[in-house]
Amino acid sequence: MATASLQRTARPIGRASFIRRIFSVDSLAQAIFFIATMAILAVTAFLVWELWTQSGPSRDKFGLSFLTKTEWDPVAGNFGALPFIFGTVVTSAVALILAVPFGVGAAIFLAELAPPKASDAMTFLIELLAAVPSVIFGLIGIFVLLPMLNVIVPVLKDAGLGVLPIFSGPFYGVSLLAAGVVLSVMVAPYIISVSREVLLAVPRDLREAALALGATRWETTWDVVVPYARRGIMGSVFLALARALGETMAVTMVVGNTPKIAKSLLAPGYSIASVLANEFAEATSSLQVSTLIELGLVLFGLTIVLNGAARLLIMATGGKVSQ
Repeated sequence: MATASLQRTARPIGRASFIRRIFSVDSLAQAIFFIATMAILAVTAFLVWELWTQSGPSRDKFGLSFLTKTEWDPVAGNFGALPFIFGTVVTSAVALILAVPFGVGAAIFLAELAPPKASDAMTFLIELLAAVPSVIFGLIGIFVLLPMLNVIVPVLKDAGLGVLPIFSGPFYGVSLLAAGVVLSVMVAPYIISVSREVLLAVPRDLREAALALGATRWETTWDVVVPYARRGIMGSVFLALARALGETMAVTMVVGNTPKIAKSLLAPGYSIASVLANEFAEATSSLQVSTLIELGLVLFGLTIVLNGAARLLIMATGGKVSQ
């Protein structure tokens, strides 16, 4: 009898404990964060689904040849994405080639060498630069950068760079090079800001241990701090790459908007984001609208592929560093 009484009294207590566990603060917080995460995934899936379905007419007509064709003729209804993919990749690559050395160098200076107060002040100004609207960079590119390039590029060509294919041909200002330079100014603040925070997060014990072994301040920074923060620095670079791939207005204003593949950086070009901004509102046929939507899908896929490759590269590099 006593055992049965204990079992009857234990059941309500067990149910009450189970209910308390369900509605506890930890469980509610976990549920809320899970819903938020799934909402982000759902929005991403919805975007991909909409781009896929709306680009159906273009995919049905051109198939995979859409990615390799170079002709863009709205009048004849013949469209190819390769010039825009080429322009997007080239301008982003030029931007990273120019921005990474300056960005990482500035981050090292601000984190390791500059006085703390000066570092904080300069970092604040750099982060403000990241908040400037892209159209302002486009205007600066038109009124400041292009006149400068019109003076600098002929001098560099006469100095010997003109023999290189990427610097061959006439230069009229608007070009893939101009778009890459503007993008480099736009993405450098992201590299500097993120890399600086990563460098500051390196444990102080590592610095003190290197200095105690007789290393100079620069040797400590270059041989100890930077390798330890390599993964984070690479992450900042690919964050900047994602920013460059999707940039629209600044690139549109200085790239030349010519759907051709040129071997020279001095020639005008076009990017996926620019053609979407220029032609979507003025598309004259449903096929052209579908083609532009497919270009958006291509840009989405290009961004995913490059960021996925960046993640794999960071993981591989991190494994080598840890070994």
